[in-house]
Amino acid sequence: MTKEIDLVHIRIATKQDLPAVYQLIKELAIYENEPNEPTNSLKDFVADGSGEEPRYRVIIAEKEHEIIGIALYYLGYSTWKGNMVYLDDLIVKEAYRRNGIGELLFKALIAATCEHGANQLRWHVLSWNEPAIEFYKKINATFDNQWLTCKIEKDKLYLL
Repeated sequence: MTKEIDLVHIRIATKQDLPAVYQLIKELAIYENEPNEPTNSLKDFVADGSGEEPRYRVIIAEKEHEIIGIALYYLGYSTWKGNMVYLDDLIVKEAYRRNGIGELLFKALIAATCEHGANQLRWHVLSWNEPAIEFYKKINATFDNQWLTCKIEKDKLYLL
């Protein structure tokens, strides 16, 4: 008997996949109770993720030609650790969660992190997202309680 996870194909996204990836990001915003937070346009998202020097990369989980999960990441640099990979979003469609697809995506992300010669893989998780926290504990992630995420949004950048 074939398990559902056996039917999942993991691959690198192409430019043609980016509209479906964008839609998954919108779905994540709804799940995180922030449906109006994503302000990046589809046009900019596709432009930023394609071309000679893409700003981000995406690993896709696909089943029967449907994108059911993604790991969106970009390359970064830490003054203490050197080259690093930053995972921005790990998303699995709700109907496919708890089937090992997130783990497949994370293993592919770890492989990509090694291929990029990175010394660290870093990401954030919302403090209330217990399913994600439990998943990260299961894969032996460490949680840093000393650092807070800080940001300045575009509309505030010009106030200083």
